[in-house]
Amino acid sequence: MATMPNSSGEADSTTNPNSQNDLQNLQNYPVPLSPRPPLISKDIELSRAMSAKSNSFFGLPRPDVIYQDQWFVVVNKPQGWYCERVFESVPMALCECDSAESGSPPELHLANRLDRDTSGVMLITKSHKVASKMVKEFTDHKVTKTYIALCVGPAPKWEKITIKSGHGRSKFGAYRVYAASDVGRVLPGGSMVKDMETSFEVLSINGQGSFKERSEFRKDEENTVVVEEKAVTDSDVKKDEVVVRAYPRNGRTHQIRLHCQYLGIPIIGDVKYEGVKEWKGKSYDGHELHAESLSFEHPVTGLPVTFCAPLPLWASQALQQ
Repeated sequence: MATMPNSSGEADSTTNPNSQNDLQNLQNYPVPLSPRPPLISKDIELSRAMSAKSNSFFGLPRPDVIYQDQWFVVVNKPQGWYCERVFESVPMALCECDSAESGSPPELHLANRLDRDTSGVMLITKSHKVASKMVKEFTDHKVTKTYIALCVGPAPKWEKITIKSGHGRSKFGAYRVYAASDVGRVLPGGSMVKDMETSFEVLSINGQGSFKERSEFRKDEENTVVVEEKAVTDSDVKKDEVVVRAYPRNGRTHQIRLHCQYLGIPIIGDVKYEGVKEWKGKSYDGHELHAESLSFEHPVTGLPVTFCAPLPLWASQALQQ
């Protein structure tokens, strides 16, 4: 039913009694603090997705099986492949690894997921019991994860920083950064703003720096950003090449990518979140983000374990390895 304006120019609630309530509800939704994806990103992302789906066969190379035992198999997922496709190739890789063994095939479960263009550690369990225990470890934030990202933006003035914000899907369907104070509020569609927290440390700026061994990240409370307003960025400022290590506390969709964007150092190739597609004469077909390691308490033995994936070529070159 159409809503007619009254003499004051406002909608007439007697014609549609729900109109004012709907408008009020819309105004009460949390406002995202990160920008919408650039229009050009839609076509680029579609092209990348179609390219990944058109590759009908994927065989996991033997060197990409990082580790396996009776409970786990850990693989190094390559960039540009969906997790499901890599997961489907694991049984064949296991047959090649265990050709001398016999018995029923393991009951495989994917324990963690990576974005299509994110490379690195992918954990697969070999039984339902171990899978359920790992779900609890991830849910309880008992799994420590590290990532390496190649970014472009003004050189950070910080060496280490922690960012806390809200995370949610806007009415346009894109994941966005929300204020930390919006956590728990309802979004269009019925979902709620959830908390997300990521710590970062700078490894290199314009090739100056080197690879640092992973260590337990100790948050500097004086250098913690609690997001409550939109980030201020200067498009005219000098752009630098920045390599960071990220320590996500949660596992929100696109978490590291969103927080890099908010900090003004979007990941190279991440066109959805304002990352450059071309840099220093090279065009990038995906974002440069690598899942470096997973650390947790073994669900069966109780011993601490850490699984690491070798650095991809772009990371080795950026860190002068």
